[in-house]
Amino acid sequence: MTPRVRIVGGGLAGCEAAWQLARRGVSVDLHEMRPVRATPVHQSSDLAELVCSNSLRGNALDQAAGLLKEEMRRLGSLVLRVAEDVRVPAGSALAVDRGLFARRITEAIESRPEIRVHREEVARIPDDPVTIVATGPLTSQALADQVGAFVGRGHLYFFDAVSPVVEAESIDHDTVFRASRYGKGGDDYLNCPFGEEEYRRFHEALVSAECTSGHDFEKGLFFEGCLPVEVIASRGRDTLRFGPMKPVGLTDPRTGRRPHAVVQLRQDNLAASHYSIVGFQTHLTWGEQKKVFRMIPGLEDAAFVRYGMIHRNTYINAPLVLEPTFETRRRPGLFFAGQMSGVEGYVESAASGILAGIGASFRAHGRQPTAFPEDTALGALGRYIARSDPEGYQPANIAFGLLPALERRVRDKKRRRVALAHRALESLERFRARLGPEGGPVPEAAASTG
Repeated sequence: MTPRVRIVGGGLAGCEAAWQLARRGVSVDLHEMRPVRATPVHQSSDLAELVCSNSLRGNALDQAAGLLKEEMRRLGSLVLRVAEDVRVPAGSALAVDRGLFARRITEAIESRPEIRVHREEVARIPDDPVTIVATGPLTSQALADQVGAFVGRGHLYFFDAVSPVVEAESIDHDTVFRASRYGKGGDDYLNCPFGEEEYRRFHEALVSAECTSGHDFEKGLFFEGCLPVEVIASRGRDTLRFGPMKPVGLTDPRTGRRPHAVVQLRQDNLAASHYSIVGFQTHLTWGEQKKVFRMIPGLEDAAFVRYGMIHRNTYINAPLVLEPTFETRRRPGLFFAGQMSGVEGYVESAASGILAGIGASFRAHGRQPTAFPEDTALGALGRYIARSDPEGYQPANIAFGLLPALERRVRDKKRRRVALAHRALESLERFRARLGPEGGPVPEAAASTG
């Protein structure tokens, strides 16, 4: 009988897992609740819709996200293949046209004969022998309750926020200037420069603006790596200038000097008709957003395509529940992937889908899943979610600090990171060679056609 795996959730992780399984000859039932049941932030029914940002972060090997993406490419990542096809200018970062990205992912998944897509809500953890739960941060309450019952006290949550998007034609291009910090990647960002007095007035308006009221919002359970801009501002007058509004590496061509502070705008679609406000996740009311964010130089007449908003991100306390393969300890054959599994970020969510998909292919073929080497970015991510201290556990982005140190000390940070990256890629290739085609990574000939 042909092995079959059930995946709940059609986001980045679920799609990557389904793709990896299909490439290995495993049939997949992929369940996505949209459009039957909507979420507070999704705008379409396409799979893998990006909601918080359109950036998949840096590509260079001296960046941890760049190393992770290179490892994913070598494993035939669908997300990265499509992302490269629909990328938009964003300096050295990999950013995409979000609508086109989701549409292309959906088309790719639906084109695979091994994958059946079911548009329905799944309210309980399926009993199938091999199952992947990849429902993401906006898991429906019914399934979230089931997951909570399964993992017990390790079921946690935090609140996350989304940045606003404005129409390009409403931006004052006589005020903003094009540049990337230190000239890296070209002039792909629009920069809104603040003088000192303009910044003072903006900061005062931001910290006194009205926020949305919601159940448990006042508890402040925000993820530190994605704080609302007003929360950052509340921590001090200059916190924004050392955070999302830092002016370093930028020179205003009109003055020849570095601005006091800068808000950056990043292209949000291929048509360049929409721009997102970088780092401006927020849970201000829509009326306050319109008033306060129009105080940004160049956005005085901004037309908002999407206002910022807040939503609950659901995730498990992974060290209490998961192995480095993303398989649960209590129930072999049950995997978690995506932000639900305790990772943070688009790239990390997609990577966890690859890991869970490969692990599930092992189980589908009657084999024990094998963890990736800890000196690879993929293996380090698995080690973090499985071996961290469960007390106060928070999801994390990939970082070089998660990889074991080099045997030989390298003082220069960039050279050290490049050395870690080369070691990781060499280790990945040795691991792939040991695994063989069944259950593990497919041979290069098959990968080129998949």
